[in-house]
Amino acid sequence: MDVPTRRGDPLSQPTRARVFEILGELRGPATTEDLAARLSLHPNGVRIHLERLLEAGLVERRSERLPRGRPRDTWTISPDAQPGGDPPTGYAELARWLVRSLARAGARVADMEATGRVIGTGLAARHRDLDSGEQALFDTFASLGFQPERELVTGGRLTYRLRNCPYREAVHERQPLVCALHRGMTTGLLESIDPDSRLAGFEAKDPDSAGCLVRVRGPIAGAAPRPTGRDVRPSR
Repeated sequence: MDVPTRRGDPLSQPTRARVFEILGELRGPATTEDLAARLSLHPNGVRIHLERLLEAGLVERRSERLPRGRPRDTWTISPDAQPGGDPPTGYAELARWLVRSLARAGARVADMEATGRVIGTGLAARHRDLDSGEQALFDTFASLGFQPERELVTGGRLTYRLRNCPYREAVHERQPLVCALHRGMTTGLLESIDPDSRLAGFEAKDPDSAGCLVRVRGPIAGAAPRPTGRDVRPSR
């Protein structure tokens, strides 16, 4: 199950979000002590977070009888849970399963890249009214969740550092396929919004630390804002 966060939502607190995420991964009940061990935290602190999630209707408490001693509490995701205030979604997990299915079906990197180019062409159609192709490319990266940052470099090239990987769960499943899809999407975008510019480099990084580098060459590089704003900094 995905863990959406909104301001003021119980899951906006990182530890509570992680507790909820772990319960989803376990697919069943867990004790407070089990959860504390996974988080490397004291059970008393974790219990406070669980109580808050219980109040919000996100988890359910059950009493487990033991051969000796008092019953102990176990926790599981509530069947009525609405993380983020909406019905549950599982897009991240679905993405992993789809990539796994593609890999087993023998999908090739070249196939994924070709599909990505078609997707990129469709994404570019949303920016027909923008005067700047560079801004359209930047805005697309931002809208997809990559948190882009421009880095001006010499030689008529512009580098985008992508500070977040919104596809990290799928990348963990099969990085070459997912990154090929993204590379194809970028190529399709460029071909549509600025046919005279080209993808000069695509350097994939660890999806958890992010920082993938997308380098473009041509007129689009010259159209980028000068390094006066917070979104532009010199390349290191």
